[in-house]
Amino acid sequence: MEIGSKIVATAALKMAITASRHEEGLLKKELFEELGVKAVAVDYGGEFINSVGKIVERSVVAAKREGVIKDTHADEGAIAGAAREAISQIMPKALGLNVGGKIGIARHKDHVSVAIFLGIGLLHLDEVAIGLGHRAVA
Repeated sequence: MEIGSKIVATAALKMAITASRHEEGLLKKELFEELGVKAVAVDYGGEFINSVGKIVERSVVAAKREGVIKDTHADEGAIAGAAREAISQIMPKALGLNVGGKIGIARHKDHVSVAIFLGIGLLHLDEVAIGLGHRAVA
């Protein structure tokens, strides 16, 4: 089976929608190690505008910490770019509101994906949104 951008994007999405750290660990072990896909997830939250920088930063830090990417300018830039793309897809729904959710990051060879799953809060009327970015890195 060829592992390309679709499998990597699916892995990032699955990581982003896990409900617990335990579930993240099981998903990484049972599904992704078999395919050679490295993955990580990280939580975040706050007012959306103030969270944009934190989301990008947490994505890069988590990916480096868990060995999803190397400590290189190209790898860090790929994660940051994919995170910004995912954020841009969510922005119309989230501007000016509080958000909370999870970032899922996955990589296989030269494919990198960042998925953002978040709840958008306005009083008791919650909305959800998903954004997905992909980059190719050598």
